Amino acid sequence: MMPISHVFDTYAKTSKGKTLHFDVVLDDQDQQKAINYAKEWLQTIGETDATVTSENCYFCHSVEAPTELRQQINAQGYAIYKLEGCPK
Repeated sequence: MMPISHVFDTYAKTSKGKTLHFDVVLDDQDQQKAINYAKEWLQTIGETDATVTSENCYFCHSVEAPTELRQQINAQGYAIYKLEGCPK
């Protein structure tokens, strides 16, 4: 049985005013952790000053994460599912 993961729908605003839309997927239904993970990921793509707040990172639904995302969660505690505006 795969663990159930929680999806936080997230919008980050870059310093250049661009919006990045992505999901943060983690095993804890913890908004603060989701926000911290979003910021951590934004740093890895060079968007260190992008803004993520509790108003734009919110719990969306719970799901059994697909294998690729599950591997990321197991490796780093979270996975990012890129939606709009994110680098490939």
